[in-house]
Amino acid sequence: MMSRIRTFASRFHRDEDGNSTIEFALYFTLIFMVLTTGVEIGYINLRHSMLERSVDLAVRDIRLSTGQVPSYTEVRDQICQQSGVIDDCDNNLTLEMVEVDPRNFWSFEPNPDCRNAEEDPRPVRNFVPGKDNALMLLRACLKYKPMMPLTGLGKQLNKDSQGYAQLIVTSAFVQEPR
Repeated sequence: MMSRIRTFASRFHRDEDGNSTIEFALYFTLIFMVLTTGVEIGYINLRHSMLERSVDLAVRDIRLSTGQVPSYTEVRDQICQQSGVIDDCDNNLTLEMVEVDPRNFWSFEPNPDCRNAEEDPRPVRNFVPGKDNALMLLRACLKYKPMMPLTGLGKQLNKDSQGYAQLIVTSAFVQEPR
């Protein structure tokens, strides 16, 4: 009995059929994880840069448009129009704008009030249009679904119970005199 097991084991040890299949399975998994992580990072970077650009353009319009005080929905709609790559922006973008005293500076609360399209609408947390020559802070929080939530980086992102991750952009500006 032992001699049969030894001959089978030695034959199995010498047989090289299937080696490339095992290597392919191992390397393909590794390369696929690296590829999906790269795609996810690229798409997150694209979303973040477009959100940051659209917030900067909206802040520029707020800063330079003398005589008109924009509302929350006007600012959000302008950011959503200029961003381009953000899915369901009207329902997934939350804004906060506050006036800050430059001599007694404070920032936003560390936990932003983000919401996603699947949650019930909440009232605006804090959106103060500001006065002439006032230092203003604007924070935009975008909830989005990762492209590949179960692989690579998408699995490691901090997500809420519905699977939404968040991007946060903050901008400071001085309100021009009206």
